[in-house]
Amino acid sequence: VRHQGDLEGLSNEALVTLFSTLEAPTIEETNGEYEATLLSQPTLVAALQGTFAVRNPFFPGVWLAKCFRPVDATQGRGYNTFAHLGRTVQRYPMKTVIARSRFDGKPAYLLVYRAYRSFCGDIHMLDEVRRISSRLYLGIGTWGFNDAQRRVALPFALEGPVAPYRGDIGEERTGF
Repeated sequence: VRHQGDLEGLSNEALVTLFSTLEAPTIEETNGEYEATLLSQPTLVAALQGTFAVRNPFFPGVWLAKCFRPVDATQGRGYNTFAHLGRTVQRYPMKTVIARSRFDGKPAYLLVYRAYRSFCGDIHMLDEVRRISSRLYLGIGTWGFNDAQRRVALPFALEGPVAPYRGDIGEERTGF
């Protein structure tokens, strides 16, 4: 796998298997805006939900990227970027940390949406990212209200960085 297009032809199961062979990027290296692409989803329902969430021209908009910046050696911040009615907007802030994967227990770069007030935080969204190459990353998104829901792998690709980080957004969740 060398390019994002190589990932687009893989099944959901193959993407999860590939993810387990990869290593986590560092907090320091994940700095900037990374072009985002939704990959093969596990079910037709998940594919429809994913398509609606990332290609909706009204709200939240058409998903363009995930963006990150290091805060210190152990954590960072981020958000998603969308094209919305002719503008580029940032939505869904997140905290980033290196922690154990839900899928295999090995280190992954985690995007913790629950740390900030947003719809993604409310549905307990958590993304895990691992490095394929210096400019290509494989992510697995999860969300849900119980362990079974949060173990459904929703893969995506990140390529870049393609632009600088635009600036912090969001309100931290009290007591997180």
